[in-house]
Amino acid sequence: MRKWLALLGGVVVALALAVGVKTLTMPSRQVAATAVKPVAVDAAAASERLAAAVRLKTIASATDVDANASEFLALQALLQSSFPKAHAVLRREVIGKYGLLYTWAGSDAQAAPIALMAHQDVVPVAPGTEGDWQVAPFSGTQKDGFVWGRGAWDDKGNLMSIMEAVEMRVAAGFQPRQTIYLAFGQDEELGGERGARQIAALLKERGVRLRFAVDEGMLIMEGAIKGLAKPAALIGVAEKGFVTVELVATATPGHSSMPPVVAGTSAIGMLSAALARLENEQMPLEIRGVARETFESLAPEMSGLNRVLLSNLWLFRPLVESQLKTMASANASLRTTTALTVLKAGQAENVLPGRASALVNFRLLPGDKSDAVVDHVVRVIANPAIKVERLSPYTEASRVAASDAPGYRAIARTLAELHPGVVVAPALMIGATDSRYFDAVAANVYKFSPVRASPEDLKRFHGTDERISTANYVEMIQFYHQLIGNASADTSQDRSLP
Repeated sequence: MRKWLALLGGVVVALALAVGVKTLTMPSRQVAATAVKPVAVDAAAASERLAAAVRLKTIASATDVDANASEFLALQALLQSSFPKAHAVLRREVIGKYGLLYTWAGSDAQAAPIALMAHQDVVPVAPGTEGDWQVAPFSGTQKDGFVWGRGAWDDKGNLMSIMEAVEMRVAAGFQPRQTIYLAFGQDEELGGERGARQIAALLKERGVRLRFAVDEGMLIMEGAIKGLAKPAALIGVAEKGFVTVELVATATPGHSSMPPVVAGTSAIGMLSAALARLENEQMPLEIRGVARETFESLAPEMSGLNRVLLSNLWLFRPLVESQLKTMASANASLRTTTALTVLKAGQAENVLPGRASALVNFRLLPGDKSDAVVDHVVRVIANPAIKVERLSPYTEASRVAASDAPGYRAIARTLAELHPGVVVAPALMIGATDSRYFDAVAANVYKFSPVRASPEDLKRFHGTDERISTANYVEMIQFYHQLIGNASADTSQDRSLP
């Protein structure tokens, strides 16, 4: 017994030593950069231009391409009047009726171009919630150091700050080495079919191959990650796919006074059992791919137990996964999620329906395909009497952009220069953006908005009291100004795009 206890003690000591060494020697993945003085910005003038953009109700319609046309045209007129120097130099094209594509010609025709993206449209305000806002949703009010209103954050903040940065660069006589495209779709909130998709198709038709593209996406999160005292700038390197599967159960209809004698053979009974099984047996949760890279980038910058656990996933991965699956946001980042969203059955309380149907929405993790989702559904419900059909349209998960490529380095370097205290890490976008269409024309696509947000702020996204602080908006302008310069200065891999 003593020998076994001694052996066990030796194993424990060895594991503790290995864990300690791994924790202390795990190298930092942060980009080394010298802090720079950000460009001076006229905060009052810039925030007023953003406020003017917020006042325009650029809400796209799924059924009417010309819905709110006057608002979109007014926004585009505002861009032209607010940024005359940029419009004098950049070529402007209207795509898909209201989409905008600007071309800023570079000095080196052989240098691989890049794209900066944003969208003009905004989501509607939920009916009946207008009175919940501290200010009118489309007032563009400036109050308490914030610009308030729908679109201040999503996504006119990015659109206007890009244009502010370009205007400043042009005014200073700057010409980028590589051509820069500005792509501003008009229907991102509806899927981007008329805007970003057509812009990407046009670039592909012209033979354009982008070095990288940057669109809205993940944020600079403050106080959101346990064990990390510093803000975390999460750069989206991929986004999840989207597929909905319809389940249809059929049975013999009849009067409710004579239900089936065998449980689970009615249409509703069969479908209910199938849905319960899908919720109980979801696709596997695992720290892999982008999620593993996120944790390994954050771990060296953390403290306490979380640093130990995330630095030693070789040992603690099951424990970490068991904790993360109980958190909605982490769960969504670590698996292809299953969501029961629509259920239809029956029309009268005294009639057994002959048909019951349900829609189940899955958000696909990179590496999981929609075919595999359908196979999973068929296997889990294990009932050939239920018809399973994948609905269109659907999208596979995007490609995973490289975190060791020029685009990622340019973003990380820009953040390190302007915000030395921010930790940068690649991460997965669980929502969809216009940038997924640019996978076809860009070597790498990144999803990042230089917006500072706390967990409390996330409620404002598509919600009540959307706003952006004037100080943060100035930082956004400075970010794009610095990024344009950094991208132009980096000549690595210019002529070796895949």
